Parts: sequence; C-alpha cells; structure tokens
Amino acid sequence: MKLETPLHRVQGLGAAHSGTTHFWRQRVTAAALVPLTIWFGYAVLHLIGAQQVMVLSFFQHPLNMALMGLFMLAATVHMVLGLQVVIEDYVHTEGTKILLLLLARGMGWLIGATALIALFSMR
Repeated sequence: MKLETPLHRVQGLGAAHSGTTHFWRQRVTAAALVPLTIWFGYAVLHLIGAQQVMVLSFFQHPLNMALMGLFMLAATVHMVLGLQVVIEDYVHTEGTKILLLLLARGMGWLIGATALIALFSMR
C-alpha cells in the first residue's frame, strides 16, 4: 500500500534517495578529519620557524605527503558537502540554487586540484 496520492506519483515528488548517502559522506569525512586535523596541528607546530629545506624534506617523506593529501581531500569534500546543505536550505530560487551548487562543486574541484598539485610539486 502506497501512501502517495496519484498526483504526487505523477509529478515525481517522491524521495530523492540521496539524503542518506549525503549524510554518511559528511559524517565519514568529519570522522576522517579528526585524526588528520590532529596530525596537521602537529605538522604546523613542528614546522613553525623551519627553513624551507626542512619543510620540503618533511613533505617528501611518503607518510607525511599521504597524510597531507588525505587531509586536503577530506577537508575539500567536507567543505563542498557543507556548502551544499547551506545552499539547499537557504537559497529558494531554483536557478540561483543550481548555479550556486555548480559553483560550489567547481570551486571544490579547483581548490582540491590546486592543493594536490602544490603538494606533489614539492616532490
């Protein structure tokens, strides 16, 4: 037995079936950011006042490079997911909402790619 009216079914106004996926992606990136942020804080405190050579050698170590890459990716994905929620909740004009969602996603890709290129250029 369906609880939708026939008009509701015809208009396609059912659940989008993407809310759970979005919820879990945001929670997983948040959980991943906890240890990565602690590591990032350690790295920043460790490198305060360091010479450029020491910073480069720190990030040339495979573990530090991998952790920094994961931190940047998780932070970027988490940022885009958060912006998506804010835009969906507070922008009510459909055209503006779509434009802002596309801009947020595009800027997320641009920021993530630029950060990874900068990290790998230290190699």
